[in-house]
Amino acid sequence: MAEGKGSLQHVPPRRPRHSTATLATPARAVIAFLAAVAILLSGTGTAQAEPTPAELEQQIDEMWNQLEPTIEQYNQVHSQLKENQAKAAALQQQLQPLQDQVEAAMGKIGEIAARQYKVGRVTTMQVLLSGSTPTDMLDQLAMVNAIARNEHAQIAGVAAARDKLASDKQTLDGLIAQQSVQDADLAAKKTQIEGKVADLQKLRQQVYGSSGATGTLKPVACPVDYLGGAGGTAAKKACELIGKPYVWGATGPKSYDCSGLTLAAWAAAGVTLRHYTKWQWDDAKAVSRADLRPGDLVFFYSDLHHVGMYVGGGWMVHAPTSGDYVRMAKLDGRPIAGYRRPG
Repeated sequence: MAEGKGSLQHVPPRRPRHSTATLATPARAVIAFLAAVAILLSGTGTAQAEPTPAELEQQIDEMWNQLEPTIEQYNQVHSQLKENQAKAAALQQQLQPLQDQVEAAMGKIGEIAARQYKVGRVTTMQVLLSGSTPTDMLDQLAMVNAIARNEHAQIAGVAAARDKLASDKQTLDGLIAQQSVQDADLAAKKTQIEGKVADLQKLRQQVYGSSGATGTLKPVACPVDYLGGAGGTAAKKACELIGKPYVWGATGPKSYDCSGLTLAAWAAAGVTLRHYTKWQWDDAKAVSRADLRPGDLVFFYSDLHHVGMYVGGGWMVHAPTSGDYVRMAKLDGRPIAGYRRPG
């Protein structure tokens, strides 16, 4: 049989050996691929293990560090937009009486023009021809000059009022145009933020399930250190808000973002903070870590896009991320940019 098989090699075969090899190569590749898939599906062999909760936490933190600055920018732009709307409303209230003033002045000019058209302007030559005495002539000349000055004053007043109206109208139009651009920008950012928030929520559900909780929100007594005064009141309020859900742009009472939480806590102490981390940095005075006391604000990252409230013992209360809740955390979990004390 071996000899016969060898002799057949000299006869032109119907299917050459190299064709069989060519067809076998993709077949082997498919078999190898299916074997690899089987290994992955079975969870054995060289398949990668599923991400651990800690790894997913790190991914969420990385995504959030990109998202939260956008949220804080929204807070800033939205506050500026509301201020511009208030200015526009104030200008609108000023425009109507100014328009009435212009129309009244224009009416007076029309009356003068009509009167002059009917009776004609009194000229200096007419005064000279009609004056019987030098005194009469001087009196009539003075009257002519007075009429001329009065006419010019009215015209100048109308021109000034018109210029003021035009300037105010131009300012108002500029504000309206700016608001239109800001509205469009905010709408686009809002859509983008909502999409990223949804992605974050999916990641959190993978790690923690549908509850969204990450364990004990208040592992120790809060505030850790009791302190009277405004700072103590603010710290106590922040502790009372533990468990409230994080919602970007929210200042309570049902949900909060990071600067919304500190705003609300200090409002309980009668201190006003603005809803933007960098503004809160500017509105408070610097303190050292050694001088920290409950109620002080702790800012994180070089661009100050996150803030929490110190409550003593190295702990803070903060609103961390979308899908999470107001909770206690150790200060040293993030890069600290500085410490500030409101009031």
